[in-house]
Amino acid sequence: MPEYKAPVRDIQFTLYDVLGAEKHYTTIGAEDASRDLIDAIVSEGGKFAEEVLSPLHRTGDEQGCKFENGQVTTPAGFKEAYQQYVEGGWPSLAGETDYGGQGLPESIAVVINELVSTANWAWGMYPGLSHGAKLTISSYGTEEQKQTYLTKLISGEWTGTMCLTEPHCGTDLGLLKSKAELNADASYQISGTKIFISAGEHDMADNIVHIVLARLPDAPAGTQGISLFIVPKLDPTTGEHNNVSCGSIEHKMGIHGNATAVLNFDGAKGYLIGPPNEGLKCMFTFMNFARLGTAMQGMAAAEQSFQGALPYAKDRLAMRSLAGPVFPEKPADPIIVHPDVRRMLLTQKCISEGGRALIYYCAQQVDILHSSATEEEKSEADALLGVLTPIAKAFLTETGYEAANLGMQVFGGHGYIAEWGMEQIVRDARISMLYEGTTGIQSLDLLGRKVLATRGEMLRYWTRVIHRFCRDNEIRKMSEFIRPLRRYYREWGTFTRKVGLKAMKNREEVGAASVDYMMYSGYVTLAYFWAAMADASYRAIEAGAEDTAYYESKIKTARFYYKRILPRAKSHKEIMLSGARSLMELDSEDFSSL
Repeated sequence: MPEYKAPVRDIQFTLYDVLGAEKHYTTIGAEDASRDLIDAIVSEGGKFAEEVLSPLHRTGDEQGCKFENGQVTTPAGFKEAYQQYVEGGWPSLAGETDYGGQGLPESIAVVINELVSTANWAWGMYPGLSHGAKLTISSYGTEEQKQTYLTKLISGEWTGTMCLTEPHCGTDLGLLKSKAELNADASYQISGTKIFISAGEHDMADNIVHIVLARLPDAPAGTQGISLFIVPKLDPTTGEHNNVSCGSIEHKMGIHGNATAVLNFDGAKGYLIGPPNEGLKCMFTFMNFARLGTAMQGMAAAEQSFQGALPYAKDRLAMRSLAGPVFPEKPADPIIVHPDVRRMLLTQKCISEGGRALIYYCAQQVDILHSSATEEEKSEADALLGVLTPIAKAFLTETGYEAANLGMQVFGGHGYIAEWGMEQIVRDARISMLYEGTTGIQSLDLLGRKVLATRGEMLRYWTRVIHRFCRDNEIRKMSEFIRPLRRYYREWGTFTRKVGLKAMKNREEVGAASVDYMMYSGYVTLAYFWAAMADASYRAIEAGAEDTAYYESKIKTARFYYKRILPRAKSHKEIMLSGARSLMELDSEDFSSL
C-alpha cells in the first residue's frame, strides 16, 4: 500500500516561488496569512493526513459503508478521524468569522483539501461536500439561515450535501420532478427522490444539511423553473427526524468508504434559499467549487500513484540498462533506469505538480472574488475561473486517471494485485470523470458557453495572462519554453475562430470539437504553469538558493513536459478541426452489425 507523505516542500514551492502567495495575501488584505502561519497549517495538516487518514485508506476500501434499516455505518476509524478533524479546527479555516470561522483565505483551505484528498479521497468527501454547502448558504442564505446552519457547518458539527440529480434525468436537470409546496409557516414540503448523493447518509456528524433542487407548483418548465432549498436531516430545533430517508447506498467500482446514497424526501420541511426559480443559478456557487474539488481528485490520484510507483521503481530489479549495467554488483538493475519506466514516472510527476499549480492558481482567483478587491479585479478573476474551472475539472481528471493507470503499470503484474494498493487508486479515480459534469459536459461548457458564446472574450482573459508571461521572460535560458508556449497560445485563438465559423453553419460542430478542444486547452494551460515553475526555479538558483538540485529537477521536468507531453495538443487540434461529418454521417440504426 503506498505510504502517503505530505509533499510539503512542493506545496511551499508552488505557493511562494510560483504563485507569490505572500504578496497575494497582502494584496487581498489577508495580513494574518503570514508565511509562518501557512507553513504551520501545512505542517500540521500534513501530519493529520499522514498519521490519521492515510492508514484508513485501504480500510475504507475493504470494509466499505454498511447500510441497514435506513442507517449507514462508515468504515472503522472514519468517525473517530472526523472528530479529530473537527477538534483540530480544520473545517473552520476559511469560514466567516461572524459565524465561528477563522477567516483565512479560501486558497489556504484548498491546500488542506489537497492533503486530505490525497491521503484518503473517500473520507475527504464527507467534509468536502460541506464546503460547497457553506459557500451556498453564505452567498444566498438569510441571516437566520446563516445563524442556524452556517455556524454548524463551519464548526464541522454538521455536514452538507448537494442533491441535484434524479433517477430519470441525470445531468439534464431541466427534467427534474421533485416538488416544493408552501406551508403555512413559510417553509416548504419537499417531495421527491435524489440519487448519487455523495455523503448523503452517514454516522460521522450529528446532522446533515441537504441543499436540494425542487420545483414550486407554478414553476415554468425546464431549468428556468428550479428553486433551491435547505433541507436538514433532523429538525435543528427539536432534533426530530425530518422525513428524509436513505433508501439505499450504491455498490460502486471505487470510493467504497464514502456512502453514495439514494435519498427520499417524503414531505420533508425545507426552506427556500435564494430567489424562487433561480435555484440553478444559486447552485452554481456549490457546483463550481465542487468542480474544482473534483479537479483536485485527478491531481490527488496522480500524486498518490506517483508516491507509490517511485519507490517501487527504485527498488524493483529487472533486466539491465540497454546501455550496460548501471548497478553491476546487483543481479539486475532497478527498473527506474529504463526509459519507458521513466516516461511513466515523469508523466505522473508532470500531472500532479502541474495540476497543483493550476488548482492553487484557481483558488487565488476565488480569494480575489471574496476579497475587497476592485470590481475590475473581481471581474477578471471571475472570467479566469469561468474558463479555468471546466479545464481543471475535465483535464485533470482525465490525465489524473491516466497517471493512476501508469502507476499501476510501473508495478507490472503486481499492480493488479490488491495488496499493493495501486489498483484501488485507479478504481477510486474513475468516478472523477463522471460526477460534477462528465468530461463531455465540461467540454461543452468550455467551448460553447465560455468561449464561443462570449466571442472569445473570456478566453482572452487567460491568453493575456500567458502573453504577459511570455513578454516578461524574453531571456535566452527560458526560450525553450517561451517560444513553443507563445506559438500554442496564439494558435489557440486562431483555430477557436475556425471552430466558431463552422458552428455558425452547423451547431453539431461544437459537440464534435469540444472534448479535443478541452484537452488542447488543458495541455497548453499546464504548459504555462510548467514554464512558470521553470522560471521560478531559475530565479531561485540565481538568488543563491541552497537546494539547487530541487530547482534543477523542476527545470528538467518542465523540459520533459514540453518535449513529451505538450505535443499531444497537436493531435487534438487536428481532430477538432476535422469536423463533425465523420461522427454524424452514420445513421443511428446502422451502428450495430448484428
